[in-house]
Amino acid sequence: MTDAKCLFCKIVNGEIPSKPVFANEEIVAFRDLNPMAPVHILIVPKKHIPALSEARAEDQEVLGAIQIAAKTIAAEQKLEGFRLVLNNGKLAGQTVDHVHYHLLAGRRMSWPPG
Repeated sequence: MTDAKCLFCKIVNGEIPSKPVFANEEIVAFRDLNPMAPVHILIVPKKHIPALSEARAEDQEVLGAIQIAAKTIAAEQKLEGFRLVLNNGKLAGQTVDHVHYHLLAGRRMSWPPG
């Protein structure tokens, strides 16, 4: 299920070219065009889920698969440490209405992020 107006669905469907760093039947991951860290990879489910707050029980498997994909990508990229971030809703900084995780690495990160 995709949304014809969604930027990430267009990437998933090949309407917008990308160079995946990881892909399988459920997920695609690619470098962010506006990186906030030396390594900034977006991990996106191929199924259109507008936000985590709109996920359903049936989405549990793909959401869990994203965690495993993040671990795999980090190992392939030889990252010693990384941060995995999900923004939910405009007030949290979500700019594309399609669930996506930011895998960030390459610099020391503190809490809270800033």
